[in-house]
Parts: sequence; C-alpha cells; structure tokens
Amino acid sequence: MSPFGALVAQLDRVRGYEPRGQRFESSPVRFFMQIKIFPAGPIGTNVYLLICSKTKQAAIIDAPADCLDWIQSEIKQEGLNVKALLLTHSHWDHIAEAALIKKTLKIPVYVHPEDAGNVQHPGTDQLPLLFPISPCSVDGFLTDKQHLLIGNLDIEVIHTPGHSAGSVCFYLQKEHVLFSGDTLFEGTIGRINFPSSRPALMWSSLKKLAALPSETIVYPGHGDSTTIGQESWIQDPQKRFGNPIDG
Repeated sequence: MSPFGALVAQLDRVRGYEPRGQRFESSPVRFFMQIKIFPAGPIGTNVYLLICSKTKQAAIIDAPADCLDWIQSEIKQEGLNVKALLLTHSHWDHIAEAALIKKTLKIPVYVHPEDAGNVQHPGTDQLPLLFPISPCSVDGFLTDKQHLLIGNLDIEVIHTPGHSAGSVCFYLQKEHVLFSGDTLFEGTIGRINFPSSRPALMWSSLKKLAALPSETIVYPGHGDSTTIGQESWIQDPQKRFGNPIDG
C-alpha cells in the first residue's frame, strides 16, 4: 500500500485499527448461508455478497469503487439471483458504484432515510470526494428492526447512528452474523467527527451490538472480521474512547 493509500485508509476509523492489505475471501457455509468478501476501491472498502446457498438468491452489501467486475464474476460462477443492494451508510467509499450496480444488474437499492440524500446527491454530506460519483435513486428505506428476506435468510436491520445519522447494521440471528458497516471494526469504531456524524448517539448504538450473542461474527466495512465477544469493550466504550461529544 502506498503512503497515500495508508493515510487514506485511516479516514473512516478511530485510531487503533491497522489495515492488513487486500483479502479475497469466501466464508465456510453456515447453515444455508455463504459470504463472499472483496475489498475494493482506494481505501479497501469491503463489498459483501450474502448468499442463500439453498435458493442461490443473494444480496450485495455496500458498493465501493471497482467492485462490479468481481460481483459479476461471482454471479456467473455461482449462478446467483441477486435481489438487492443494501447500503450500511452513504459515505462515498460505500456508494461509489451504487448507480452502476443498480443499472447493470437491475436491482433495487435500500438505505436508511437519514442517509438517502447523499446516495441521491453524492457529496451533500460535506465529505470530499476523491472522484466523481454518479447519483443513484433509492428504491426503499431501511428502518430499525425491519426484516428482509433473501431466500431463506432473515436479515434484521439495526439502526446504529454515530458514524453517520443513517448508519445501519445487518444481523442474521440464526447464523450468528453481523455486517457492521463502519459502526464497529476489529478493536475500534468508525469516526464520529464527520459533518454527518451523530457522536452523541454512538455509544447507545454500540450497546445495541453489545447485547448480541458473544459468538456473533462481525463483518465490518473495512478490515478483518471479529466477534462481539472479542470486542467486549463495547459494553462500556467510554472507557476506551472517552466522551463521544469530543469525537
């Protein structure tokens, strides 16, 4: 990774996370679920393919730059029927190819309403864009405790404002899996001092995640997976990070 890349890779995370380079992973099948992971774009943002192995239905989670070719290759290789693009939040590195994915695969795009404006008009969250990002229309809004079905997989939406106002996580209770976006990483959290952040809400969001079973595998927006048990500090995050108002 270039010095510039290493610097930019820290932009989304509170200090404490160290990037480990690109990974191309496929999880073992858990029940009827498979997860494929591809870190893409200039800061290694994870795009996930969440697959119901029984029905071959799938969802894409987040849309970083330069991920569509990989997605299309996996669709062809696995014979997938992709049903939706689910966005954990609307920061530029998670929506860069949302419009292209929607147009190419002809699938709906879902995001929390508080982050929808930046998907439709990239840059309105006041974060600088490293390159132009095409506007993307939103087909549906994600709400707290909403359930989505992808084949036989039941996905619960957990609203976790903090890193952005509309940040969400996707939780599969039966499979013990959480897609945490930029809310929670291995050993740290997403930054809460951006213009669109809600620092005063981050600790209550983390406590929602702390209530999940300790064996829950956490797949974050950047970097390696972890578990809720390994991140036990989220029971009392103020001990590690101080007052959230200070960002």
